[in-house]
Amino acid sequence: MRAFEYASPTTKEQAVELLTKSPGEAAVLAGGTDLLALMKDDVIAPRRVVDIGGLEELRGIRLEGGRGLRLGALATFEELLDHAEVKKSYPALWTAVEGVTSPQVRNVGTVGGDLCQRPRCWYYRSGLGLLAQDGGRSLVTDGDNRYHAILGGGPAYFVSPSSLGPALVALGATVRVFGPKGARSLPVEAFFRTPKASGERENALAAGEIVTEVQVPVPAGPNATYEVREREALDWPLATASVALKMGGSTVQSVRVVLGHVAPVPWLSAEAAAALAGKAVTEATAQAAGDAAVKAAKPLSGNGYKVQLARVAVKRAVLAAAGGGAR
Repeated sequence: MRAFEYASPTTKEQAVELLTKSPGEAAVLAGGTDLLALMKDDVIAPRRVVDIGGLEELRGIRLEGGRGLRLGALATFEELLDHAEVKKSYPALWTAVEGVTSPQVRNVGTVGGDLCQRPRCWYYRSGLGLLAQDGGRSLVTDGDNRYHAILGGGPAYFVSPSSLGPALVALGATVRVFGPKGARSLPVEAFFRTPKASGERENALAAGEIVTEVQVPVPAGPNATYEVREREALDWPLATASVALKMGGSTVQSVRVVLGHVAPVPWLSAEAAAALAGKAVTEATAQAAGDAAVKAAKPLSGNGYKVQLARVAVKRAVLAAAGGGAR
């Protein structure tokens, strides 16, 4: 690991000032589960590390009347798991957290860190950049792409590593950030971005900005997440689906279906939602939603299996949300 300057601010204003003074050369440290690995592997080499762990205003989980759930950026996965209301009313979110099986990561991994973690793509982690190109040609399409994207169409083929992202998008959550120009809010689905050119990032943070909290509205109805994993030990899923339903009796009034780990961003599927809207949730309609969700998929040479996994994840998440069990 290369030498760096360490700073430990006590307010978000101090943190932003420290980041702004070193544009492109400073990095934010929260739980450290991603940043330290990137530095050890020499993927990034910040000259200044700004530790925001001491910002008490970024901590905590609380219910805010009719506004829903406020998640501080420094709230840990363990705190989410232990929160009774999260498990009761936000099962899509709670299940996503439960899937992170490492006690060490649960205890130090944070909400903000999960949203901001860098892709786990081995091309990126080998120093080849987010697009992993050589002379304008993608190394992913002709290389080992078994864990890469089947949706999005390039030129980025990494998959969003966020565990919470799909559930937060399905639940209509908003992320709040703070930077040199003050505070601003944006939907979580707009926070994630697909880079189209070298130098672009995979999130909407501007220079000097930090995530301060996430606001999750009161759910309009039942919600669920279903993950397909290669193993039970700590690992990222191969495909996930998060579903949030709004029901009118036994009929779906509206629904948000979001796929994870199959695209560079949590993938909000309008096609799957259209397949369910105005219908009762049955095996057949859940299957139709799964089929619709992957209709536009374009698998690469080594990841065609993900199409079926994503299809099944959507079907089972829909059934679980509707109370029919994840069959």
